Amino acid sequence: MAESLQKILHTFSALADLGQEIADTGDFHEMMQTSLQLLLGSLAIMRGSVAEYRSDGSALSIVANRLMEFEPEASVAVGDSWIDPLRERGLSVIRRNAGEGQEFSGIAAGLSWMNTETIHAIVPLVAGGRFIGLIMLGAKASGEEFTDEDCTLISTIARQIAVGMRQCRMIEELERRAEENHRLYDGLRTIYQETVRAFAAAIDCKDKYTQGHSERVGKYSEIIARQLGWTEEEIEGAAVAGYLHDVGKLAVERDIINAPYRINAKESSELNKHPAVGYEILAAIRHPYADIPQAAHYHHERLDGGGYPEGLTGDQIPIGVKIVTLADSFDAMTTDRPYRRRRSFVEVIEDIRRNTGTQFSGKVVAAFCRSILAEFDGKTTERRFLRLL
Repeated sequence: MAESLQKILHTFSALADLGQEIADTGDFHEMMQTSLQLLLGSLAIMRGSVAEYRSDGSALSIVANRLMEFEPEASVAVGDSWIDPLRERGLSVIRRNAGEGQEFSGIAAGLSWMNTETIHAIVPLVAGGRFIGLIMLGAKASGEEFTDEDCTLISTIARQIAVGMRQCRMIEELERRAEENHRLYDGLRTIYQETVRAFAAAIDCKDKYTQGHSERVGKYSEIIARQLGWTEEEIEGAAVAGYLHDVGKLAVERDIINAPYRINAKESSELNKHPAVGYEILAAIRHPYADIPQAAHYHHERLDGGGYPEGLTGDQIPIGVKIVTLADSFDAMTTDRPYRRRRSFVEVIEDIRRNTGTQFSGKVVAAFCRSILAEFDGKTTERRFLRLL
């Protein structure tokens, strides 16, 4: 009775150690080797190996070993006819000398890369109904045959090893797929960015007087958003909103856009439709950033309600739109137009200061000014504003 109790306690101890090993170890081969050592130690078995079956290559390969003799490649191709009986016997111990000799010999015949004379028991590893590997055990140090009680212990530990093997490989597969999805996402993101820039170029090509306007507004918006401490995704969203803010101009007559004079009221009314048209174009597209259609729709709104098309005020205007509004106005004032030349930098800053709180958001203007000052004062090696100007 005392010996039986000792075995039970030893079994629980081995299972606890094995469970901890599976939970803590990130290295697959280290986990398998330690698991094998725990199994061998629990019954004083001198030799043993664990082989893994990878269905993608239909091969059985050694992943852990102690004193078993096998050829250097330690891998052999196996077919379904050899695997199917093992799957049915999953986690049960098949012994050389316990009335299972014929079955044992049939399985051992497939282990051509090992010295099967040293193997006294084989345990198929099955998890989730799938054959995933094999445990091969040598003789007990005592020379005694494996008892039914021993086989129960071996099967219990083998179950833990199978779970650990499957769990580890599943995690690896999830990580591989996550990495693959990340690459796909980056590829799609690049395509999206290139498409946005192509749209911006198409918008600007229609207006010969403002070549590069949409691209500059996108870059100014990005700079301001970064200064506000936004996340990388939010910064990219602000940039995209800037690139596409004038997309509605694609539906405006080219003669109106390229008029070399201040357009009349009728032409102005036609041009002023471009925010609503831009919103209709962009709202039909599923964008990763919510404010993009709003930027096209509301970038001519003012905080004091004097803008168009809806006369929004204050917080009714999203912060992303406020960024694009300032970026758009800044670029308009610092580039030549057919009916007026660009203003001096001092005049531009004075205009922005004068219209802060009525047309422009004070928070956005402050971030804009901090970005410019950081470049002028040499606090940053970037010269993004200076290059664009």
